[in-house]
Amino acid sequence: MKYSILDLCPVPEGSTAADAMRNTADLAQHAERLGYYRYWMAEHHNMPGIASAATSVLLGHVAGKTKTIRVGAGGIMLPNHAPLSIAEQFGTLATLYGDRIDLGLGRAPGGDHAVWHAMRRGRTGEDNFPAEVTELMGYLDDADPRAQVQAHPGQGTKVPLWILGSSLYGAQLAAHFGLPYAFASHFAPDALEDAIHIYRRDFKPSDTLAAPKFMLAVNVIGADTDVEAQYLRTSVQQAFARLRSGKPGKLPHPVKDIDAEIGSAMRRGVDQALRINATGSPETVRRQLEAIVAKYQPDELILTGQIHDQAARKRSFTIAADALNTIAVAA
Repeated sequence: MKYSILDLCPVPEGSTAADAMRNTADLAQHAERLGYYRYWMAEHHNMPGIASAATSVLLGHVAGKTKTIRVGAGGIMLPNHAPLSIAEQFGTLATLYGDRIDLGLGRAPGGDHAVWHAMRRGRTGEDNFPAEVTELMGYLDDADPRAQVQAHPGQGTKVPLWILGSSLYGAQLAAHFGLPYAFASHFAPDALEDAIHIYRRDFKPSDTLAAPKFMLAVNVIGADTDVEAQYLRTSVQQAFARLRSGKPGKLPHPVKDIDAEIGSAMRRGVDQALRINATGSPETVRRQLEAIVAKYQPDELILTGQIHDQAARKRSFTIAADALNTIAVAA
């Protein structure tokens, strides 16, 4: 089973966006050495703790710093953009870096209502996502000589597309188009089991994919001990609590007492949203990942881990890779 990384390019407290981008390139090179298959980044806006807003630009930086690992968007929020523009951006990446580029597509704004207005100014609120996906596919496929508009570069690159989602809508759409499907279970797992069932049940084979391909997102925070991992996890717990409170900021320093920082009620809500996770020592991470794989039977795993310290973050992904290699050998 392939395993990959979803990096939000976190900006830790006490650092800058430039630091975060250097950390991202460093982590991508580390992931490549460890055997991770994909390195994806996500489009978010108006969030001081996430530096991947200009996703395709940063992906070009990562692709230029690596050699073999696949690089892609997990994802581009397509309704924020003209499909032609995205086709040209990812067509350019594919032209530069060959068959290493992926394009995952979502339909959320990547931020709050203010972001929705700023990104989609002058556009209607009508949901045209399926039509926009179809248009984008046309720009990346072989050129139609009858088409008045073509993507140059883009046409003929056939950049692999994924549908992303955290609801049944994305599962239905991915099944309809015959595209691979990635579920955002790392922060919104409530519809996970139903989405997997619908996607696999309703999947229609396409020219690019003969059978369903499902990717599961998992929060992973590994450390030498369970206690240390739980301490490191308090950074993402705080960040998620602040986001829910409408006060997003940089990725906080970890704390000894998370309930003292955000309150036990908020912490329980955050933990419920982040429950698809493997947190602990190498043995704990291995055991928890093994249970997740056994329960959901994904075709691929994509791991994310919001850790304040870069060295600890790299150590966590090393622990996860070691665990998954053990699981693969055992299987």
